Amino acid sequence: MPDADLDPAVVEEAERLTRLALRASDPDEAAAYRAERDDLLADEGYAAREREDDGVVTLVCYPDDWLDETGTIRMDAFDPAEAVERPLGGPGDPDRWDDVAAHNRGIARTVHEAHGSVHGETATALAAFASNHYAKPIEALTRDEFDEFREEYLVRNAWPSEAQIERVAESLRYAFAVVDEEPP
Repeated sequence: MPDADLDPAVVEEAERLTRLALRASDPDEAAAYRAERDDLLADEGYAAREREDDGVVTLVCYPDDWLDETGTIRMDAFDPAEAVERPLGGPGDPDRWDDVAAHNRGIARTVHEAHGSVHGETATALAAFASNHYAKPIEALTRDEFDEFREEYLVRNAWPSEAQIERVAESLRYAFAVVDEEPP
């Protein structure tokens, strides 16, 4: 779905805030992230909702003039081309794979340069996993996908050294820190 007239940077920030809300264990923290997202979108004349289909949450950003005073969609104002949808779970957009893979490799390279090969190799495995298995940026991995990497992919496919296994949590924190995020 095209990004309508909504600034891509605003969409990315709304997506980030929604992911933080979904990961938050404290309901007040989740509400604060959603309020910040809603304020950000309101400044652009948009509103948001989270739609869940088969366990996958999708962020839907739409013009706030689609709604009447009761919050019901006005079908005369509805134009799907004006909305932006971002799936927040499951596979990412395969059409963006090259960009996603380059982004993830950049994170791994930064970790390698800043923290050495033990952490860099783990970050490289995480980058390959996120890109090849889910076609999404590292920071967009869900908790289940992140656990799959740690518990299955890393040990079966990356052949980590003992040092990597001992320091995996630290390595993953370094990777997420590159994009100012916490691991899920």
